Amino acid sequence: MEVLQKILSFLVVLGVLVVFHELGHYLVARWCNVKVLRFSVGFGSVVWSRRYGRDGTEFAVSAVPLGGYVKMADERDPDIAPQDRARAFNRASVWQRIAIVSAGPIANLLLAVVLYAGTFMAGVPGQKPILAEPAAGTAAAAAAVRAGDEVTAVDGTAIGSLADLRWRLLRASGHEEVALAVTAADGGSATRVLSLRGLDGSDWEGPFMQKLGLAVDLGAPLVDEVVPGKPAERAGLRRGDRILAVDERAARSPSDVAAATNAKPGAPIVFRIERDGGAFDVPLTTEATQANGRVVGIAGLRLKVDPALAERLGTTVRYGPVDAFAQGARKTWELSVFTLRMLGRILVGEASLKNISGPITLADFAGQSAQAGALVFVGYLALISISLGVLNLLPIPLLDGGQLLYYFAEVLRGRPLSDRAFEVGQRIGMAVLAALMALALFNDFTRLF
Repeated sequence: MEVLQKILSFLVVLGVLVVFHELGHYLVARWCNVKVLRFSVGFGSVVWSRRYGRDGTEFAVSAVPLGGYVKMADERDPDIAPQDRARAFNRASVWQRIAIVSAGPIANLLLAVVLYAGTFMAGVPGQKPILAEPAAGTAAAAAAVRAGDEVTAVDGTAIGSLADLRWRLLRASGHEEVALAVTAADGGSATRVLSLRGLDGSDWEGPFMQKLGLAVDLGAPLVDEVVPGKPAERAGLRRGDRILAVDERAARSPSDVAAATNAKPGAPIVFRIERDGGAFDVPLTTEATQANGRVVGIAGLRLKVDPALAERLGTTVRYGPVDAFAQGARKTWELSVFTLRMLGRILVGEASLKNISGPITLADFAGQSAQAGALVFVGYLALISISLGVLNLLPIPLLDGGQLLYYFAEVLRGRPLSDRAFEVGQRIGMAVLAALMALALFNDFTRLF
């Protein structure tokens, strides 16, 4: 049932994104008086179709649901009807062709703006960015971060939640330091200058806030579920137990427990437990397992924050319609730039190729976001829409960006490129996309197994 939900969620995501992408191409083609022969969701053989409009455009659903296309009249097609030649795509001016091709990715980016604006108007639930006392020797300790500091801005940009703080720090990767404006526990204002020099490229792909010493005091976590057959069950842990410490280090959040457990694969650790008003130690040996390409330890626990404390730390980020669209546009722009930066870091070896995901991982995340609620699912849809828009603008033949590269070359040369240049470009693009898909599927199966 869970697998079916993930597949259905992924198909919904893919369907919405493909329809909007192709709708961009379709509407601008019509605006430029180019005849559209077919609007297809999916590739391969047509399984359903209907004709609409004065041009009799065929709207179709095809067998392979991993994309879509808009087929326009083109004089290079031997089957083109004589009456359609005047409205062929290749007869459109170069600027009209640029507009038609770029309209698909732009439609995806505009969709993301609208989706994010909708979530901001509805109100995005989050957690206040109130920090705990940092561990000695961390960058946060060196910056004089204190327990109870609530971060209000990062480098002058206001934030309203812990997720905002994490995102602003992630955007600052590669910088030497950032300035955190905070409201201290006593109500005073201060600026903490946080050094980022201690983190390298791979650190940003993991729990970088922990490495910086930016911990959030969520209180000692509660055991929500004990996984049958795992070390925690064999050691006698129960649902409702409060984990006070792991190996004598205080646990201030579920992530503290996870980090301490993951760091000791197949090794003994000691949980300090509170149960029925008393406290006692529970020793256990973690189970070693593979996760994201490394060996980690697990105890077999699912943890949660004390509901009373979670309610006090909760917040909702909400904007009016005008501000919501402004915030949606800002977030879409920032995520687009971040996507390009991440691709650049992968190309130069500063980020792992494991960051490239394929349809299996996307389907898994789609299912998880659907289970988390409508707002999370809409946010995921917006994020994938941005990725689709940005990736399609890359100058790789077979993608929209590759076509745009040809047309801008035509603008500079004053005449179209030769058929031979198009043929070579198509072969290169096919090889690049095949390699990327193979890598993405390899990463998917690595995560899966």
